[in-house]
Amino acid sequence: KPASSSSSSSKAAVSASSGSKASSASSSGGTQSSALSSKPASSSSKTSSSNAAAAVVPASSGEVRAAWISYLDFNTILKNKTKAEFTANIGNVFDNLLSIGLNTAIVQVRPFADALYPSEYFPWSSTITGTEGQNPGFDPLAIMVEQAKKRGMRIEAWINPYRVRNASSSAALSANNQAQIWLNEGNESVVKTSTGIFYDPASKQAQQLIINGVKELVTNYDIDAIHMDDYFYPTTDASFDANSYNAYKSGGGTLALADWRRENVNTLVRGIYSAIKSINSSVKFGISPQGNMNNNYNTQYIDVAKWLSNKGYIDYICPQVYFGFENAAQPFSSTVAQFNDMIKVSGIELYVGLAPYKLGCTDQWAGAGKTEWQNTTDILARMVQDARSNSKYAGFAMFRYGSMFNPAADVKSQVETEMANLKAVLK
Repeated sequence: KPASSSSSSSKAAVSASSGSKASSASSSGGTQSSALSSKPASSSSKTSSSNAAAAVVPASSGEVRAAWISYLDFNTILKNKTKAEFTANIGNVFDNLLSIGLNTAIVQVRPFADALYPSEYFPWSSTITGTEGQNPGFDPLAIMVEQAKKRGMRIEAWINPYRVRNASSSAALSANNQAQIWLNEGNESVVKTSTGIFYDPASKQAQQLIINGVKELVTNYDIDAIHMDDYFYPTTDASFDANSYNAYKSGGGTLALADWRRENVNTLVRGIYSAIKSINSSVKFGISPQGNMNNNYNTQYIDVAKWLSNKGYIDYICPQVYFGFENAAQPFSSTVAQFNDMIKVSGIELYVGLAPYKLGCTDQWAGAGKTEWQNTTDILARMVQDARSNSKYAGFAMFRYGSMFNPAADVKSQVETEMANLKAVLK
């Protein structure tokens, strides 16, 4: 996954090698909207890559226009805030999204095996108070659902199923965190590595815990979808799940390690889909994998092609196509088309994940296209127009809120112009 810059300047290079939900220095969370024009702004000294622009394709009436609101954003708008303060902040966030024509918020309610709502299965998130397990005295998710619905917006609950902690996470696990309980017991359903703490995708106990959490969300909240992103297996190292795999082989299993890992993820995905539909068939289930198919299959151990060729896995795919039109290895248009063409059954939609966090930055692994995100003022608008030409296309999502509405000072003007030009194609 691309490393994020720790520099205070957003001009630092960002990677396009896999398109993960990486934090960038230019995308700190915030609630203040920039002044946005209702008319497309001129490109001034910037140049548009007009040779890559597609013919204008009008939006369908049901186009999903989403932004991811991550725990990085919540660190600003939620952490250590009162109920009234958070209600005002999230209302402002939603108003900002609406102001440029977006209609959907994908809110991260389980970033680290925790919850931004009262849960029977997961502890209160440290994202709210700074301390995992501490009750804030209000329900952030209930507030978000209420504020979204009163504005006529869609809202999706975004979970990270396997991740408990990153190596860089300093927040202690609460005593009632199931991961901590299993660690204390020596239960290998949770694995501690040099890169963090993770639920073992092979564990039936871990799978059921994750499914129970999904059922809780769908039962208790008026959400439009459950959303997962690109964090699946945390490593290719065979030692990560050696005991689980050896037990599988001893029981007569014949799959190679990589195929076995992919089937473990498939089992969870099918289980989540089935659980959602058993409660409310109108709630969708979508996954946002990396835009790099090789990484998906061989390092994340997810079989996207299988999900898109069979019913019972997902309702939509939202690849993180965090590549420019001029990316030397993986150009935007052909990558979107690749995912579109993989959808072989009816009822599965294509959303396209876009990367406003790259605006103004050098795209480190893009080859000849590494300056594309610096030398444009309308790349996001052109990407939306280009994506609309795909037969399975149904919408897009922007990573992330802070990159769009609270950018670093050195890219602020460019981001404002990009947002105005995006708004113009969302009318």
